[in-house]
Amino acid sequence: MDPFGWLSDGAGDGEPRVALFVDGPNVLRDEFDVDLDDVREAAAAAGRPATTRLYVDEHATPKLIQAAEARGFEVVVTSGDVDVKLAVDLTRFAVEGRADVVAVASRDTDFKPAIETANACGLRTLAIAPGEHGRSDALRNAAAESTTLGE
Repeated sequence: MDPFGWLSDGAGDGEPRVALFVDGPNVLRDEFDVDLDDVREAAAAAGRPATTRLYVDEHATPKLIQAAEARGFEVVVTSGDVDVKLAVDLTRFAVEGRADVVAVASRDTDFKPAIETANACGLRTLAIAPGEHGRSDALRNAAAESTTLGE
């Protein structure tokens, strides 16, 4: 029973709904040279998008925000550290059943509890590392699946 319609959007295609959460300050760094299209493609391998969000702080340039929006990302600008907002949103998606898969693109171990909550809610979890040197063993071990961009 699904009284709120969270488990299906009516499309009936059976493909898992993927919620992608990108930690902008930890992924979009010069040393990783990450393309947002590659991040989206890594998440899309797990199913169809339920949401595709890029979290940035108030120092994000208008050019970055515009480029992300042009690539289909919903940009969430926070007035400080993005970790709390991203973790709360990810946890809400898990608890409310708004996705079948949650994917986190980050190298920050702060998201481990949110991934564990999603696992406990029965969702598939995917940790996306921005590169070999940006891989977090804690995130990779907490998530059911992991991938590293550029490999």
